[in-house]
Amino acid sequence: MNGDRYVLDTNAVIALLRGHLGLQRFLRDATWVGISIISKLEFLVFPNLTDADEALFNRFLERVDVVDLTDGNVSLQRLVIKLRKDFALKLPDAIIVATALDAKANLLTDDQRLLRSGAPATKPIPAD
Repeated sequence: MNGDRYVLDTNAVIALLRGHLGLQRFLRDATWVGISIISKLEFLVFPNLTDADEALFNRFLERVDVVDLTDGNVSLQRLVIKLRKDFALKLPDAIIVATALDAKANLLTDDQRLLRSGAPATKPIPAD
């Protein structure tokens, strides 16, 4: 998948940090990898998060871009609204999908409801 851009859903981040080999291989040649600020927040409030988990996540954050949702990013806001309306996505999911679309990237996720929604740019996590 040389030359591809990806946004990782929270469950993809967790899989990657747990050593998911298929995802590691898949992302190896990516030209850009990012996460939404929503995924960062979701990970950090995960129940039973250990200090080691948080340290690993912080090292991960040094290697990816975290895309913020700011008042000045009107294109991202418009995408969130459109996705929420067109696909009846939960607001966090709409923000994460919009982050991928705005970055001209594919969203890698294991969220079956999100994958079935028909939302654009959503792709399943590759097999391990």
